[in-house]
Amino acid sequence: MGKFTFRLPDIGEGIAEAEIVAWHVKVGDMVEEDGRVADMMTDKATVEMESPVTGRIISVAGDVGDVVAIGSPLVVIETEGEGEAEQAAPAPAPKAEVVEERIEAETPAIAAEPAPVPAPAPVAVPAPAPAAKAAPAPVRTGGAKVLASPAVRQRAQDLGIDLSEVRPSEEGRIRHADLDQFLAYNASGGYRTAGAERGDETIKVIGLRRRIAENMAASKRNIPHFSYVEECDVTALEAMREQLNAGRGDKPRLTMLPLLIAAFCRLLPQFPMLNARYDDEAGVVTRFGAVHMGIAAQTPAGLMVPVIRNAQALNLWQLAREIGRLADAARNGTAKSEELSGSTLTVTSLGPLGGVATTPVINRPEVAIIGPNRIIERPMFVPDGMGGERIEKRKLMNISISCDHRVVDGWDAASFVQAVKKLIETPVLLLAD
Repeated sequence: MGKFTFRLPDIGEGIAEAEIVAWHVKVGDMVEEDGRVADMMTDKATVEMESPVTGRIISVAGDVGDVVAIGSPLVVIETEGEGEAEQAAPAPAPKAEVVEERIEAETPAIAAEPAPVPAPAPVAVPAPAPAAKAAPAPVRTGGAKVLASPAVRQRAQDLGIDLSEVRPSEEGRIRHADLDQFLAYNASGGYRTAGAERGDETIKVIGLRRRIAENMAASKRNIPHFSYVEECDVTALEAMREQLNAGRGDKPRLTMLPLLIAAFCRLLPQFPMLNARYDDEAGVVTRFGAVHMGIAAQTPAGLMVPVIRNAQALNLWQLAREIGRLADAARNGTAKSEELSGSTLTVTSLGPLGGVATTPVINRPEVAIIGPNRIIERPMFVPDGMGGERIEKRKLMNISISCDHRVVDGWDAASFVQAVKKLIETPVLLLAD
């Protein structure tokens, strides 16, 4: 018998390492040539690794969540014949299925050059006879037809999740990200039937969720945040939006977001310190002329930030169309890597869930993030036109901004928000040249 060492091949785009997000084999399993071995997640996509040979798995590189460097052993396979063999280097890019596009990792890797993960010592596990191999327990599907890969079904089985209860992210096919989303909405971390006791479960943070955690931790650790919140009367802005929508024809429906982005873009030339990135290692601040507006979007896979390129050059209808297109692409996993990177300023809005005020975390290496909040109706004192005041029901919205205090002064942030307040409270100015 011989041994074949399958090393993690070059996935392309300058990727130096990849994270193990799922194993399709374990020590002792037989694998066919072109059979799936593991799912590896990079900064751009999840890639399926396929075995180049037929044989029995005698060692694997690590556990789910471990990071493997390009060129390091992924699995060692016992094959027919004598001697040891390895794939030719450099290996060609593997057959890959882009399962989900991911937000660009704006923070440096934890280790610039991670040491290769050593393969554990081979464990002699006799291959079981096919007749004696027990069939796995079926995954609950509630009688409905469910599309999912074997790895997803196995994970659902391990977690006790009924796949018919999981909402697929695209084309009716359930993926690992959909299971993650399902778990996030169940406090116990797994599926439970009505009346069952809630048990504790420890879930390893891997994949996109770990990348988000690393980015947010790096942002809070490295950036001295400060936040500023102002209340704005958007009654007139909402009335204008309704009028524009009433006569829009085949144009996309306007939400509040394109109106706000148009206001931000009009004012940013007066506040260039906000439309910037800070390279803290080089000690350099780059102020951008164009506004590449990031729009934080919640997807089944987690938070992503698609980017509207040159937002300052788009009119309201073009902004609305681009916001809809990018949000759909992020949710469906079809966004391109260049559409998920390069933002110079980010706006994050939870729409009706926006709350009274937010203190959003900056999307590093940007220096500011803006958070519109929920619109509420409240009585206010307004001028009555005769020198007095009257009480009137008005639509109010708070605008929050978080800034990097190393680059942006409190006066600048407050002045910008006050300018936004003045502009959106007199919305006709948005349509003026």
